[in-house]
Amino acid sequence: MSSLTFLGAAGTVTGSKHLLELGNRRVLVDGGLFQGLKELRLRNWAAFPIDPKRIDAVVLTHAHLDHCGYLPRLVAGGFRGRIFCTAGTRDLCTLILPDSAHIQEEDARLANRRGFSKHSPALPLYTELDAARTLTQLQPVGYERPVPVVPGVEAEFLNAGHLLGSAYARMTVGDKTMLFGGDLGRYDRPVLPDPAPVAEADVLLLESTYGDRLHEPDDGGARLAAIINETVQKGGRLIIPSFAVGRVEELLYWLRLLERTRQIPTLPVYVDSPMAAGALQFYTERCNELDPGMRFGERDVCAFGTERMTIVASARESMELVSSSAPAIVIAASGMATGGRVLHHLAAGLPNPNNTVLFVGYQSAGTRGRQLCEGARHVKIQGQEVPVAARVERLDSMSAHADVGEIMRWLAGFSRAPTITYLVHGEPAALEALGSRIHRELGWPIHIAKYMEKVELPLGTT
Repeated sequence: MSSLTFLGAAGTVTGSKHLLELGNRRVLVDGGLFQGLKELRLRNWAAFPIDPKRIDAVVLTHAHLDHCGYLPRLVAGGFRGRIFCTAGTRDLCTLILPDSAHIQEEDARLANRRGFSKHSPALPLYTELDAARTLTQLQPVGYERPVPVVPGVEAEFLNAGHLLGSAYARMTVGDKTMLFGGDLGRYDRPVLPDPAPVAEADVLLLESTYGDRLHEPDDGGARLAAIINETVQKGGRLIIPSFAVGRVEELLYWLRLLERTRQIPTLPVYVDSPMAAGALQFYTERCNELDPGMRFGERDVCAFGTERMTIVASARESMELVSSSAPAIVIAASGMATGGRVLHHLAAGLPNPNNTVLFVGYQSAGTRGRQLCEGARHVKIQGQEVPVAARVERLDSMSAHADVGEIMRWLAGFSRAPTITYLVHGEPAALEALGSRIHRELGWPIHIAKYMEKVELPLGTT
């Protein structure tokens, strides 16, 4: 019997994990952390539904934490198989997984020092050693190069245009194919290429993050320029919580363009994230995988740089930047303001009405970013209530996720309907809206995946 169990990203946009069982073979597609609401984060600590030792291989679509951040926990539990991914994903995992492990260990140390954990001692979800072991199990594979992952099953990566190295995974079992969509990128955007077209699949897993809405139309950076200029006129600073990998690159692209076209003044721009600095280097080294308009003559970080850009390296330099009130643009992780250096900038900057906080990505339910975008007048940061007097703005045009129009455009490239399309990686309203639209416009059979649901697949056995 062939089956698929949805172990994450079902009814939510986080924790992507899908277990494919083919006879006595088990392949896990993605191993993501649950983030956001406490009830979701607690799932990270629950016993995994299957002994990790019994998983034969992992196929990883890309390096965002909600797709890769649980892998060290699997390795700590005994998983010893290979983790197939693209070379770009492997590169970014060398930044993301050790950093995640460091945060886990720091959180445990803080809990033990302050005594606020229910467990004694508090333990990390996984350690830096677990992350290091995980990196040794990554098996990089080129795009459009089928590779056997277990006997009778091949996987092939197709560029999804969502992040450096991002892919959808096409799995072939006999004469049947499954397409695990991962996260679908966008069309006609800078930095990354358009998502690769796909002609057919027997089973499709499709993300639905923006399945109920359209992004703001591309305005050539006009709204970003307006927000920057209005903040400068008030003598404030612009604080941009940003995902360290992927979003920083597009931000710097737009800031550089707006500077060169004199739509904004030349300002100090601080990238306060060591991970972002490393990611910038990987993006530059792999410029052949980026949008054709991003072919650089210079192969260094400055290819993404602005005139007065500074990479903030040390924690001391970061705190000095926090203590300054001089006008500047500060880009710091994390993108949903759930952790990282941006918390210090927000604690210092939110009470000042001259400042602006700009969110440039999806804000999951339960995150500090969602609270601020929904108009919270106070937020708790590291145990302290911080008043919100600063202007809070949101710019969805930089999202790396396809909106409903782009999803439908991508689906229009199929030459035939899949036997079944499973909708994953979306909140309930987005899932329902996208499912209704696909059924209405394309007539495809749709199933909205439920957490821990197991479904039989029309694939046969190997």
